[in-house]
Amino acid sequence: MAEVIQIKGNVKYPIYIDTGVWIFDERKFNIEDWHPEKDTQKDSEQVNYLKSVSSQWDKEIIEGSSPPPAEKPAKKTKKQELLEGNFVIAFKPFILNTEPMPDASKAIIHTQDEDLEFPLEEALAFIAGFSLNGKPLSEEMGGPLYLYKGDGSNRDKPIKYVSGITII
Repeated sequence: MAEVIQIKGNVKYPIYIDTGVWIFDERKFNIEDWHPEKDTQKDSEQVNYLKSVSSQWDKEIIEGSSPPPAEKPAKKTKKQELLEGNFVIAFKPFILNTEPMPDASKAIIHTQDEDLEFPLEEALAFIAGFSLNGKPLSEEMGGPLYLYKGDGSNRDKPIKYVSGITII
């Protein structure tokens, strides 16, 4: 298995991806923080925020403001988070960096066992997993990256053993 994945095909610039450097990427986030259903309901997120602010305002008007709690909950340090986290990153910027040709319409995900074909729009919504329990995804784990569909439908069973991607 290669540690480097290539995106090639009907693109202006084929690129190679080394998932080992994503741990330093500012765009990464913990998979536990990924909620695809919230991505499709931006309005409800704003409504929920307004409700929480409103309820806090009402509480302070009725009861008065209260001092902050004496003890703050323990926060994970950045180092501890990196050593224990299950990190993912949006895959769209990597596909767009290849500059797919105007007639490109599909992405073929090459895995150890099969080739999976997806519409390019669906592939642009993929989330790529690269770290499990703070460790890079090894070959035994199905690495070097997992691909999750943007709607979260394969969250429990991501696409594993990805060896390359061809845009057609």
